[in-house]
Amino acid sequence: LAGIAFAILMIVSLVLIRISVPERLDVSGQWLEEYAQRIAFAIGLIPFAGIAFLWFLGVIRDRLGDFEDRFFSTVFFGSGLLYLAMTFVSAAIAASLVNIYSAGPYALLETPTYAFNRVFMYQVTNVYGQRMAGVFMLSLGTIWIRTKVMPRSITFLTYGLALVQLLGLNLSLWFSLAFPGWVFVISVAILIFNFRQNKAQVSDGMGDEVSPAEKTLID
Repeated sequence: LAGIAFAILMIVSLVLIRISVPERLDVSGQWLEEYAQRIAFAIGLIPFAGIAFLWFLGVIRDRLGDFEDRFFSTVFFGSGLLYLAMTFVSAAIAASLVNIYSAGPYALLETPTYAFNRVFMYQVTNVYGQRMAGVFMLSLGTIWIRTKVMPRSITFLTYGLALVQLLGLNLSLWFSLAFPGWVFVISVAILIFNFRQNKAQVSDGMGDEVSPAEKTLID
């Protein structure tokens, strides 16, 4: 559920930002005035998405259990934390721009601060942050191949989307939606696996003594 919450919050936030902030860095700051409230709402969702992502990391590690590989787990866990930290830094800078612009719009746009922060946000989010997400997916996919705790179809999907994160952003910033979309798919898959496992354990534990009413409840 934490992964699903992260995916929904992050997708909503990214879509709002993408349709409000121009991709070109040389565009004037008119978007700050037109979409200030929309951007502020999108930025406000990111801290809650980050909290949910931390819980998602815990779920992934718990599912690995004793099969967790120290080497790849270090890369997987470290890249996840770096992705989250860079996302928070970029969101904080964006919130600062919106607040400063509301206090004195012309004073901000006429200073080098605006241009610097725009380029800084772009680099942190779309160059470093998204590539850390790609490393996160590659390392986790490798762990799944070694431990076989996830189906191969999901592992191959993970590798494919990881390449999109590493290379696709040069084509379009919309490819950044691949990571939260992948988290959503993984979270739903884990929910289904856990439900089937718990159902099987309950059925095995009850044996032949299960009443018709209890069987109906389990089904």
